[in-house]
Amino acid sequence: MALNLSQKQEVVAELAEVAAKAHSLVAAEYAGTTVEQMTAMRKKARESGVFLKVVKNTLASRAVGGTEFEVVKDALTGPLLYAFSMEEPGAAGRLIKEFAKSNEKLKPRLVSVEGKLFPAAHVEVLASLPTREEALAMLARVLAEPAAMFARAVKAVADKQGGGEAEAVPAEAEA
Repeated sequence: MALNLSQKQEVVAELAEVAAKAHSLVAAEYAGTTVEQMTAMRKKARESGVFLKVVKNTLASRAVGGTEFEVVKDALTGPLLYAFSMEEPGAAGRLIKEFAKSNEKLKPRLVSVEGKLFPAAHVEVLASLPTREEALAMLARVLAEPAAMFARAVKAVADKQGGGEAEAVPAEAEA
């Protein structure tokens, strides 16, 4: 379906707004993908914070102009599906990787993160990034480790000097 000028302007404005806020972009070839597969992918994209859109490359190149994804302008050829990660950088990579396993027609073409253009093989790297919850758990573990090491060292010194058992005996004697 052909779009008139005002519809094209709306699409470019929407995509530009998304690109300005997104963490990463994955563009993939989707020709030959069934309607059911696309519907499932769109549903999963909404659940995982990924903005998924099929637009003409000329509109996409205008929309990413002035954003960190401007580096992809020259690489936009052929029918492409654009996946922008809105909440965490690896979400779009995980989505495309997951659906490419079950659909040989879906092929990643390019990845863009922080103003850099990467080849399709970097979808694996992007998909392997931890989620926000995983990253916070790792940070908590790293922050808690020095305190745990200190507590183990204090306990080892107390056990070596025999102080660990001496404290427990008076508490039982009072009872």
